Amino acid sequence: MLTQEQLQELTEKARQMRGHIIRMLAAAKSGHPGGSLSSVELLAYLYFHKMNIDPDHPKMPDRDRFVLSKGHAAPVLYAALAERGYFDKSHLTSLRKFKSIIQGHPDMKRTPGVDISSGSLGQGLSVGNGMALAAKLDKKNYRVYVLMGDGELEEGQVWEAAMTSVHYKLDNLTAFVDYNHLQIDGTIEEVKSLYDVPGRFRAFGWHVIEIDGHSFEALDKAVAEAEATKGRPTMVILNTCKGKGCSFMENQAGWHGMAPKPEEAALALKELGFDA
Repeated sequence: MLTQEQLQELTEKARQMRGHIIRMLAAAKSGHPGGSLSSVELLAYLYFHKMNIDPDHPKMPDRDRFVLSKGHAAPVLYAALAERGYFDKSHLTSLRKFKSIIQGHPDMKRTPGVDISSGSLGQGLSVGNGMALAAKLDKKNYRVYVLMGDGELEEGQVWEAAMTSVHYKLDNLTAFVDYNHLQIDGTIEEVKSLYDVPGRFRAFGWHVIEIDGHSFEALDKAVAEAEATKGRPTMVILNTCKGKGCSFMENQAGWHGMAPKPEEAALALKELGFDA
């Protein structure tokens, strides 16, 4: 159970991360704010409380692994890595610029702390399977965490990977779906309905947990339950709000891949409690 002090620290980290996301997207004049902002609490929880990682040794063999399958949400990962100390925060305003260490999608060869390059949707769970299976074959105790988008679940390879996770009993794998119900062209239901997302994964044999994806207490309880579940992988459905934290972005599909203009960034930062 998280202490009150830990909750306060995580809440402040989430606020700082949202500020970083707004600033870097405004500087880049392109990028994906909606799904980055909806994933903040998860990454704050993993990087500042849960995962066994060391910024001074980013390739530590026994580290826990994180796979950002929805690679277009790279700003939330960069915000977490910079806050955690993998690289200097001054790099954040170089997002998507030529020769920058932080590009539009995560690059494991360029950015310290990135465990796998990603961007082509639907592939992250397959990569996570490989990492988790390698841990079992090598008799290692590290855990693997994979974050997918709900629109990404429309990709066929996801379901092939979901079957594989169960077949190999990858109980050291915990996957998350950022279930904000919106993708670039509109709602999930309008574009290609997934119907019963939790039921789909249960049908494939996963242990499924549904939570408020913006609650640190719920995240802590769900991850602990995943660790205690043996013989099969766990899927945590994160009920989230796209654009969380910026009132004019919240639940708006248009903010999937549109950077804020200077005046919009200033308003968002003000709402988050920053001067600029």
